Amino acid sequence: MKKKIFILLAVFAILITKQSLSIEKGKWSFVKDEDWCYIVSSPIKSDLPETKKRGDNYILVYKIIGSEENIIQIEAGYNYNLDKKINVKIDNANFDFFSTKDSSETAWANDDKKVIYAMKKGLELTLTGVSARGTITNDTYTLKGFTNAVNLLNNDC
Repeated sequence: MKKKIFILLAVFAILITKQSLSIEKGKWSFVKDEDWCYIVSSPIKSDLPETKKRGDNYILVYKIIGSEENIIQIEAGYNYNLDKKINVKIDNANFDFFSTKDSSETAWANDDKKVIYAMKKGLELTLTGVSARGTITNDTYTLKGFTNAVNLLNNDC
């Protein structure tokens, strides 16, 4: 069952990546598809050196139409080092995220509801991750507009 979910999520990530050109830095965009809806944003700041390359990186919160569950997904633009922690800091609160061998470029929350609650109350989110090659990244996202976007997600999906 878990393998099917990860395959579905990997396909979802590919579809999102194809649409990522429309993601505005510092904005939370709402997208509704036939089967799911999501809100997405890209970082306003990253400390990755210009000499390092990475793919698309963003945070999204999505739900399958008809479901009550919101799921957070973070795309790094690189494969995470699975032996290192992935930390999300929202204002002064820290949350551990995880990645898996099947989808090592994606990070997931252990408690989506708790993280979304903190995102609604917070101003800034900083994601710290370590790539499979050992590069540490710190990506900063604004949470301005997140509450309106997640309310739209919950009301229109």
